[in-house]
Amino acid sequence: MNLVQHYFPNLTELQVKQFEQLESLYKDWNLKINVVSRKDIDELYLRHVLHSLAIAKLITFKPHAKIMDVGTGGGFPGIPLAIMFPECNFHLVDSIAKKIKVVDEVVEGLGLTNVKTSHCRVEEINDTYDFIVSRAVAAMPTFVHWIKGKIAKKQNHELKNGIIYLKGGDLTEELQDYKTATIYNITDYFDEDFYETKKIVHLPIKWKG
Repeated sequence: MNLVQHYFPNLTELQVKQFEQLESLYKDWNLKINVVSRKDIDELYLRHVLHSLAIAKLITFKPHAKIMDVGTGGGFPGIPLAIMFPECNFHLVDSIAKKIKVVDEVVEGLGLTNVKTSHCRVEEINDTYDFIVSRAVAAMPTFVHWIKGKIAKKQNHELKNGIIYLKGGDLTEELQDYKTATIYNITDYFDEDFYETKKIVHLPIKWKG
């Protein structure tokens, strides 16, 4: 938790409380439904919470922005971002029921009112979003195919509407067909060794009606 406050010193009292609650909520639910590995639970703030919040260093979502988190798993990056941007609307999607069950319980435990969840495949969602975020659930070509037609037309941010992807390792081959993709090193924002190979990829997606 100190990590979060170190990098985000301007949190409100409510945000601090919600971020603090994450650990006990996840530890409790993980005993019942295993969605996060033991080691990751012990380093929840480094490996999950702060990693998710790297997106908040890249972009400040404006009020009423719509963001979908695809393959949210246990709720990352969606839940930390929903705490960070309480005036934005988040839609967390996963095809695995037990993961959405945990997400629902954590959202309820935190009292978040800006999060909705869906237990389905992303292709079944019929809505559009300013940004679609994810943590490396598939190679970029597959992911782009999944979210086809789900990017909103109206631009409200300096960063163009599209995909914001948390990914690690060498992305040269995977992104070779995406000339408009920009790669940001998370080490530009956070000093911990864990982030040495971690990156954020922003891929603008043109609206297609």
